Amino acid sequence: MPNKPSLMLFGAGFGTRMGDLTKTTPKPLISVAGKPLVDHAIEIAHEAKIENIAINTHYLAEQIQDHFLGTGIKVVHEVPTILETGGGLKNALSILGNDSVITMNTDAVWRGNNPINELLSHWKPNKMDALLLLCDPSRTHGHQGGDFTLDDHGVISRGGPFVYSGLQIIKTDALSQIQQTAFSISKLWDIFKQSGTLRGHVYSGKWCDVGHPEGINIAERMLAK
Repeated sequence: MPNKPSLMLFGAGFGTRMGDLTKTTPKPLISVAGKPLVDHAIEIAHEAKIENIAINTHYLAEQIQDHFLGTGIKVVHEVPTILETGGGLKNALSILGNDSVITMNTDAVWRGNNPINELLSHWKPNKMDALLLLCDPSRTHGHQGGDFTLDDHGVISRGGPFVYSGLQIIKTDALSQIQQTAFSISKLWDIFKQSGTLRGHVYSGKWCDVGHPEGINIAERMLAK
């Protein structure tokens, strides 16, 4: 893919599942295996040669702003209220552009092939409006329950064993159909589901949810193996 899409990192959340750990530190800056969670995502992006990267902020935004000073990563602060994932993406389009965008949560770590490269290698924009990177439960750590079912053609439906990893590539033009300011990215998925263009791919490596305190130790053990 000669022109890599822009990347939107979601970093605005309050991190309530982390309890006391996020009282004074935003979740993206919590340390896992010796470096902030968000830096794990940034390393993956740089390895995949993604050039245009933005992160949204709201809670304890100044700390994230300071963390990225001088890096070239663009920080989009959401005020006065948080915009959720869909609203955050829509709010950042002036930076990301109106083409397909990769979005990535910042509360997970990965082991195996570069997940962005794997996602892009299965992206078929002539057939898809969104491609979600899913995880097989047997390769998922620190997480219980599933999100999607996947058929033989890669079409996904709500409910089922496969876990959404928080990484996807998605077309943004349908955002103009949504009038709300704050909304979930799942509103776009619902639009694409109706047209049969919502697809999934199961990641070949391992993935760990670090959205809760126990996830830190689980992630560090997974990375150390």
